[in-house]
Amino acid sequence: MSTNDNNSNAYSDFHLQFIGGEWQKGKDDSINTNTNPYNGDMLVEIQQATKDQLNEAYDAASQAQAEWAKTTPAERAAIMYKVVSILDQRQDEIVDWLIKESGSTRIKAMVEFSATRAITLEAATFPNRVHGEIRPSNTPGKENFIYREPIGVVAVISPWNFPLHLTQRSIAPALALGNAVVLKPASDTPVTGGLLLAKIFEEAGLPKGLLNVVVGSGSEIGDAIVEHKAPSLVSFTGSTSVGKHIGELANGGEYIKQVALELGGNSPFVVLKDADIEQAVKAAAFGKFLHQGQICIAINRVIVEDEIYDDFVERFLAHVKTLNVGDPSKQDTAVGPIINEKQVKSLKEKIAKAQEEGAKMILSGEIEGQVVPPHIFTEVTREMDLSCNEVFGPLVGIIRAKDEDDALSIANDSMYGLSSAVFTADMQKGLRFARGIRAGMTHINDISVNDESNTPFGGEKNSGIGRFNGEWVLEEFTRTHWISMQNEPRQYPF
Repeated sequence: MSTNDNNSNAYSDFHLQFIGGEWQKGKDDSINTNTNPYNGDMLVEIQQATKDQLNEAYDAASQAQAEWAKTTPAERAAIMYKVVSILDQRQDEIVDWLIKESGSTRIKAMVEFSATRAITLEAATFPNRVHGEIRPSNTPGKENFIYREPIGVVAVISPWNFPLHLTQRSIAPALALGNAVVLKPASDTPVTGGLLLAKIFEEAGLPKGLLNVVVGSGSEIGDAIVEHKAPSLVSFTGSTSVGKHIGELANGGEYIKQVALELGGNSPFVVLKDADIEQAVKAAAFGKFLHQGQICIAINRVIVEDEIYDDFVERFLAHVKTLNVGDPSKQDTAVGPIINEKQVKSLKEKIAKAQEEGAKMILSGEIEGQVVPPHIFTEVTREMDLSCNEVFGPLVGIIRAKDEDDALSIANDSMYGLSSAVFTADMQKGLRFARGIRAGMTHINDISVNDESNTPFGGEKNSGIGRFNGEWVLEEFTRTHWISMQNEPRQYPF
């Protein structure tokens, strides 16, 4: 439980940039006006950073990283444990920021806080888990040593939907493994996606220069953060279209970088005819409407076998009608606001297109401000826009499958392959079905929205490259260095 309930020592000065361990004013002419997506209240105005300030951040990171890499595993782990302690002390403050800046319902904010805490605890173990190897050689008198070393400076570009967790998922492992970070948070969530974490790491005693948070416009620093010579790795979480652009910049410019890309999804939620329908209904509602569906691993397509299709639809409709929609700060609100007006406009267009394509809208509601109530469509086919593209909102299409084989075919009929789920009473059948899905993650009798700090998180196809969490992220944020030692004179042919 948080110990700062009176908020007397709450963080402030979120209008500043965090560069080289110092809080400074941005020098660009543009202003980031950060507002509450539910009621429009202005939270903070941030004068944005220039390319020169980005360069300053990279210079600071490069200088600080060399010494940080020499620190002991215990020193780096201690910082992570201190961050966990601060998270606990400031839980109420952090949750409040998630609600008012990202439009998180209280339920979602608590989920995100817990995930952030978990990945930080996991990162605290990384300094002692990274290790090298000794391999034999076919050359007499030679020894081969394979070292795992920090990759250097990491560029992190984080999203607005789970800003705290999806930022910490990159920066905590990176720092724990001896790297430095330059972070560009999403423009909609500069506080929870960056500046708040900078305050936490600063309070935890992280040496100056190791974490830099640069809030700036995409036109000013968006490409530059990738193209700069300093970062060896670019970690990006966001849309597939932007991810492709980052991949091109990282590998087509003067300096080639490694990339870790967690991109869009089109998660299928398959309900087979022997499933517990009532449990599947509850799972579908939570997995679809948590954070208004603004999650890369949210349920995007509900695929139901023909034999139980009508029964499922009837029960799902009845259950979704019970969900409370509106003020995200209220304890019982299930569906809160969409992040910005651009996203609302996109959802309106998707609703219109679904109807034009022949989907039957069986549940709708009046859109008030940025609050979009749940919309349910039936008789959706695999060719429709609702099936082919990521929705990222509280709209859901339910697809009828002829049988199990057809359900699997529909599930795999996508350019994406991030997360997925299947409901069945037969666990062996569920496992067989799950292994047939081309995705990075599949969950049997659970929702597609799952993320545990000790399991691999990532996708296939257009859903990304690389894996986060556990030992899988150790490989992403370190480099392999082969060093051989010739212990006795070698005979050369000339």
